[in-house]
Amino acid sequence: MKKSKLFIFAIALLAVLMISCHKGRNKLVNSWKITAVEPKLPISDSMKNVILTQGTLTFTEDGHVTGYLTQEITNGTYALTKGGKNLVIKDETGTPYPCQSIITEDQLTLDSKEMKITLKKI
Repeated sequence: MKKSKLFIFAIALLAVLMISCHKGRNKLVNSWKITAVEPKLPISDSMKNVILTQGTLTFTEDGHVTGYLTQEITNGTYALTKGGKNLVIKDETGTPYPCQSIITEDQLTLDSKEMKITLKKI
């Protein structure tokens, strides 16, 4: 009896966790255009302009990301944790780019140690 209650509790907890993580992912799945860059480390004006003109990210439901941040990402992956408040983007080589994220219906803010960028849904 005790084991069955524990098993039911574990299933319920897993379901709640999956739903809460999936909710943030649903808001993220789309194409986004970079609209603002706030560097925390020195970068050239030309690099900032390249990020603003070419900067896009497309997140898919299956956990893949493509686009351009400071370099092109052709076959990256992403993971949302802490209820959508942390986002880790990995490029095709597996290099992680962790950041804090704020996701709303039409705006995405990514805050990393290098820069803070704001994106609008396309």
